[in-house]
Amino acid sequence: MRITVVGDTLLDEDLVGSSSRLCPDAPVPVVDVTARSRRAGGAGLVATMLAADGHEVELVTVLSDDDAAGSLRECLRSVRVVAGPSGAPTPVKTRLRCNGEPFGRLDEGCDPAPVPRATEDMLAAVSEAEVLIVADYGRGLLAGRSLRKALERRAADVPLIWDPHPRGTPPVPAAWLVTPNADEASAAAGLPEQSDAADIAGALRARWGSRAVVVTLGEAGAVLQEGTAPPLQVGVDSVAGADPCGAGDRFAATAAVVLARTGDVALAVQEAASAAGAYLAAGGVGALPSPRPAPARPEERDARSGAADDVPASAFGDARELISAVRARGGTVVATGGCFDLLHAGHVRTLQAARDLGDCLIVCVNSDDSVRRLKGSARPLIGEHDRAELLGALGCVDAVIVFEEDSPEDVIGRIRPDIWVKGGDYSAAALPETKLVQSWGGRTVTLPFHLGRSTTALAARLADVI
Repeated sequence: MRITVVGDTLLDEDLVGSSSRLCPDAPVPVVDVTARSRRAGGAGLVATMLAADGHEVELVTVLSDDDAAGSLRECLRSVRVVAGPSGAPTPVKTRLRCNGEPFGRLDEGCDPAPVPRATEDMLAAVSEAEVLIVADYGRGLLAGRSLRKALERRAADVPLIWDPHPRGTPPVPAAWLVTPNADEASAAAGLPEQSDAADIAGALRARWGSRAVVVTLGEAGAVLQEGTAPPLQVGVDSVAGADPCGAGDRFAATAAVVLARTGDVALAVQEAASAAGAYLAAGGVGALPSPRPAPARPEERDARSGAADDVPASAFGDARELISAVRARGGTVVATGGCFDLLHAGHVRTLQAARDLGDCLIVCVNSDDSVRRLKGSARPLIGEHDRAELLGALGCVDAVIVFEEDSPEDVIGRIRPDIWVKGGDYSAAALPETKLVQSWGGRTVTLPFHLGRSTTALAARLADVI
């Protein structure tokens, strides 16, 4: 499933530091900067979130040609960017944190911008979208007539989720779900501040002509008004002291995935609320993984033998859908790998323990050719299809992927597990996969080795018997 995100893109910076003294020439704190990071903001944050979840993502936006835009493009390596000229400086928002608390924010290039023109490539990307998310950040892109018409036409056939902005434009009437927060909803509805959220959602649905409106209420959850159905109140777990930055983007991104998969608006809202809560509990925007290059589309791929993109897509189909569903509800993806030739009790115990670490377990299996290169011409004893079938029959295994390379690093990069598991006869620090997994915030775990159980020993005993 390819997800197309449309909207204004910003460059977000974080400056983190500590302070223990005052400046000698003014009564202000001296901040010692300990960390500096950059990421795509606005529609770019939604796109990179979805790419980190394992989706194929396309971002339709406008970009400038200044230095900040160069940094922004680097942050967007994990998505395919279809961008026209912005006609304005790149907006940069620098958030300051000191001693663990927000300290201030510096905005550059955030003055009102002219409405940019949507290029033919941008309009074509919208017309070919399989799922649409509009992230309006009030920079004028969504005010363009041609782009709005293209969005409205495409929404007749595919889900369109619209995340509005107080300075943005109203959603197109064909939107399947609009996701304002409480302040945005109250301002747009023109109702008194004390108005009930359900009344506000109903008024906005009627005004905008959308299929459904959900008003997100922070710790109070969300209220959904879909058609003429009674309002639905969705609760969430409270997360103390959480930085809310990006929670609305996480909500909209998850709602789009679930809605596209199921067509059920209520389920999409419920899972989106849970995912937003899990996102905040995990550390919010500060815990997002670093961007990785976007996979090439079929017409863009080269013929490099053994490259990750040359692995047949069918090998990842079930796993992709599973991973997307687990991450949509804020779950943990666990993966492990090996030859698994002559499946034995030690394998099963390790797989069961690995499954207990998260919400799904993906097993990556070396192909027959890969096993021969690693173990010699006499191996494997059981072919790859039978090995995959045996593993898939175990209750603790949720999906199996066969990979052709000698090392699992390429397939790990495609899955991007939260936890990578190996047997205890390995040292996590010594594994070449460990650094790769850590690059997006994951971790490598080794589990106890079960003495007396090994494929090599079993194969030797069988040879003696035969």
